[in-house]
Amino acid sequence: MPDLPNSLKNLRVAVGHDDLTVPFEGGGKVFSAIAESFPNADIFTSMANPERLTEFSGRKVLTTFMQKIPMKRKLQKALFLLYPLAFESLDLSNYDLVISSSARFAHGVVTRPETKHVCYMHSPGRMFWEPESYFSDSPTLGKILTPALSYLRLWDHTAAQRVDQFIANSKNIAGKIKRYYGRDAEVVYPFVDLERFQAIGSKVDRQGGSYFRDSEITTESKRGQYFLVVTRLAPWKRVEIAVGAANEAGAKLKVVGIGPDEKRLRKMAGPGVEILGGVPDDQLTELYQNCSALIMTQEEDFGITSLEAQACGKPVIAYGAGGALETIVAGPVKAKTLTGQGQTGEFFTPQAADALAKILKEFDPKRYRPEDCRANAERFSKERFQRELIKVVERVIEV
Repeated sequence: MPDLPNSLKNLRVAVGHDDLTVPFEGGGKVFSAIAESFPNADIFTSMANPERLTEFSGRKVLTTFMQKIPMKRKLQKALFLLYPLAFESLDLSNYDLVISSSARFAHGVVTRPETKHVCYMHSPGRMFWEPESYFSDSPTLGKILTPALSYLRLWDHTAAQRVDQFIANSKNIAGKIKRYYGRDAEVVYPFVDLERFQAIGSKVDRQGGSYFRDSEITTESKRGQYFLVVTRLAPWKRVEIAVGAANEAGAKLKVVGIGPDEKRLRKMAGPGVEILGGVPDDQLTELYQNCSALIMTQEEDFGITSLEAQACGKPVIAYGAGGALETIVAGPVKAKTLTGQGQTGEFFTPQAADALAKILKEFDPKRYRPEDCRANAERFSKERFQRELIKVVERVIEV
């Protein structure tokens, strides 16, 4: 972890996240790295589970009135209108620096005029800024909630003007921050766990780079007999595209994830498709290591699973939009031999099963080199993330 500069060491700092209730979610991992970068900072959030709070043992944790709501985890989505009031009710008047990690509401905290507020924005709230896609599986509900969503857009835009500096997790999100809030944002990419996710036959040297033994790469290239999807099983993730494409192409597909769309996907699944649900960490790493390629069907804000697969030496087939354009180096679709030019995957458009099925039918994993995929992933290290984050925060403090 990079050392804090002197200008930040003696500040009273609070760092916060939307909620600390879901284990292992991507935004939560990023927040953990932010909190680690500021080891003496207090923590704030709307609500938290005891399991998540153990991570911050010994620190002061500020929660809102939502923490006292019975069955709050099950009611979390239904309580969405309470979040603005909850975050605005937090007393952060004792802090010189506030860093919020927000995908919905955490940036809505109110600070003193002299307090600097830096927001790491994972994404402006999809529910109220992109309701057509968010409620694509239940458009009637989206229409019913139109007045509430209009209120949230107004609140969100107002809250965004209180932030001193936005940091976006991708150029894609920086564009949305500009479009929805009229604010500029610096880009600091999230990170992938390079220690956990490694290719079979790779070794990580002391500088964090990797090298491969040719014989082990050759052996590994013969292992992949299936495509892989790793995501939350929600309708807006569009996993049905991968299932339909695998059915059409006669390809083997393994789907890792849990969520409300699981029942529908199981009904769609043909004989070559396995819906695995949630899996332990070590099993997930093995699934990455032994697949032909990871498939990403949704327009992700950033898409950390893309980097997890590449860290394991595997290419990615992704819908050609969003954060995938910033994490995947696309190679020529018709190449039949190793290119040696660092390609790490390819894109499909439009966002439809038949477009993906065409690629699956022609896909040859041998056109991608594990070391190229790994090298691309290594650009997104945790140390790099923390170093760049601290630089931005230091610059804001010195203004």
